[in-house]
Amino acid sequence: MVTEQPHGAGAGDGADGPVGESSVVPALNVFDPAPVAVAVFQGPEHVLTYTNAVYRRLFGDRPLGVPARQALSDLQPQEHFTLLDRVYWTGEPVAVGSDRPVRLEDGRGEVHDRWFSLSLSRAVPAGRAGSREEAGVLLVAMEVTGEVTAKERARLLSEKRLRALHRYQSLVTAGAQKVWVTDRDGGLIEGSPAWERVTGMSWEQLRGHGWLDAAHPEDRPELAEAWWRAVREVPELFRHRFRLRHKDGCHRHCELRAVPIREGGRVVEWVGACADVEDQWLAERRKELLARASAAVTESARADHAFAAVGRVIVPELADACGVYLFPESEPGAEQESGVIHRISATIRDGLSPGVAPLGPERVLPGSAFDQAIRERRPVHRRIGPGPVAPEAVPPGVAPWAETVGVHDVVMFPVTVAGSVHAVVAVYACHDREGFSRDELRLVRAVLDQSLPVFSTSLELRHTQRIALALQRSLLTDPPVVDGLEIVARYLPSSMADEVGGDWYDSFLLPDGATTLIIGDVAGHDLTAAVAMSKMRNMLRGLVVDRQEPPGDILRRLDVSTQILGTEEGTATCVYARIEGPEGGPWQLHFSVAGHPPPLLVTAEGEARFLDAAQDIMLGGLAPDQERASTKEPLPPRSTVLLYTDGLIERADEDIDEGLERLRRHAARLATEPLDDFCRALVAEPAASSNDDIAVIAARMPGPEGQEPEGSATVC
Repeated sequence: MVTEQPHGAGAGDGADGPVGESSVVPALNVFDPAPVAVAVFQGPEHVLTYTNAVYRRLFGDRPLGVPARQALSDLQPQEHFTLLDRVYWTGEPVAVGSDRPVRLEDGRGEVHDRWFSLSLSRAVPAGRAGSREEAGVLLVAMEVTGEVTAKERARLLSEKRLRALHRYQSLVTAGAQKVWVTDRDGGLIEGSPAWERVTGMSWEQLRGHGWLDAAHPEDRPELAEAWWRAVREVPELFRHRFRLRHKDGCHRHCELRAVPIREGGRVVEWVGACADVEDQWLAERRKELLARASAAVTESARADHAFAAVGRVIVPELADACGVYLFPESEPGAEQESGVIHRISATIRDGLSPGVAPLGPERVLPGSAFDQAIRERRPVHRRIGPGPVAPEAVPPGVAPWAETVGVHDVVMFPVTVAGSVHAVVAVYACHDREGFSRDELRLVRAVLDQSLPVFSTSLELRHTQRIALALQRSLLTDPPVVDGLEIVARYLPSSMADEVGGDWYDSFLLPDGATTLIIGDVAGHDLTAAVAMSKMRNMLRGLVVDRQEPPGDILRRLDVSTQILGTEEGTATCVYARIEGPEGGPWQLHFSVAGHPPPLLVTAEGEARFLDAAQDIMLGGLAPDQERASTKEPLPPRSTVLLYTDGLIERADEDIDEGLERLRRHAARLATEPLDDFCRALVAEPAASSNDDIAVIAARMPGPEGQEPEGSATVC
């Protein structure tokens, strides 16, 4: 076989081809061990006459003795056959690079895109160099698929990284988030236009650790400590919320997130983004504060306690101090006319001087900001400059304190219920605290609105309690003055029960000369209980005067009458007793008990015992037709009979028998005390701790003839 050399190559033996001269080459089997693919095509049809082992591995075991277009029918693109024609007819060698893949079926029958570097040259059989018909083309192919695909992967990766870089640069330039890059030690090395634009700080101010100065002064130490700890410990994600100062001087909450970038297992830098979360923070704060306010006022039954509880929610979260003013007795109209309002609470954050004037009544200055809030029924906001604080700019009684603590913002919120202003809540900002923002004032208003139903209920209850107490006191009249007898009555409303209850006492002279002693208790601590008590008292008075019957019969008639008349009260207990006897004695106690604690008899010698006969069920229609017992008990000279309600003996943590025994022993020790002191001492300790009203009425019998005191009666 002879191959033609390119122009300028050495001459062969008598080569007469159209281009160049031929040289003689060894037999074709010399290509068998070649590390490249070799094939020989002969004649104008390019009949495949030889392939070596590498060719067969790469292109498959192709049939010899057939034209190339048939042997390589699966070859794509077909332009490769044109190259065979070109080399065959012109004799010019051709080298083809790897810019395009070749698609063909390999030795395993799989079709792939592969890349080759091809070399084609003209070849003739040895000894017949001048025969064109027997000339052919020698194909040498080297596969470069690995190199090409590696280069392509590198190119794609480079483009991907370039796109990522462009995206990052676009994010930094135009994004809402403030993105930055720090070195491994946490110092800023690459800034962000968004960060500079929002904070108003230059790159020179931000670089290194200067970016920390953009945090609120109160948040800066915690932010710095958290960041240095992250740089030391290298968490996978660093997150921290703080207030970021904007170029207009305001502060907004943001969340900083940063991740470490590692190369070869070492941290080389940090990439961070700072997102504005003010709206999210406000929503979370609003939800949390409203929940706290709801819980605080729900636990407070009294209006003043409920308002004070709200003050503790507002301070220090929303303000440095909060003062609450309440019109007394829930009569705002009358109090506004008189210009008097009560400051009922003052909540001041830690670190501020608590030197505000003592709580109590204050006079509203006409034309002041406080007066304007009441008259116009809307919040009034005043900003106060340095120097003396004008009294008309702040709520009553706080001007000296406001000047001392540096109040610069005060807002007065009127609390309106049923069209009337019942209270005013004032909030204060002092010293370095920023002035109240619109969002903060909306939140204060929301806290007050959230609490308004409880305020309304408490204020209504307060008004009802005042009416009930007035009704109750109007019915608790002075005991009668009876020759020879001392009668003392006391009534103490419980502070826990808000001064309303169904306890009552009564005493009066009967036409037959007897003196009545009555004690009773209607269930409940509200206006309904007070009204029910007044009905029972008046009804019992009428029955006692009209009927000269034993006390048990009188109480039975009372029970029946309350049911017939359709009164709405529930159950009640009562003791009806008559002190009977001729002038100078002896005397006796004729009585009946309807579910009430028994009367206590204390002798002058200090013996005390309960009169527990004539006990029957309570009043309330449980058994209105049932006969009720009456009994009589002698009353020795100078002895004392005591009627009382359960507030005197009941304690939440003990059995009723323990309370009765405590009362018995205490009364025995007081047997010789004046009757007024006797009653005062008995109620003193229970009044301080009881959750119920306390009513007592006591009568002391005259002494032996010649020792009788003048008749007296006392009520407290």
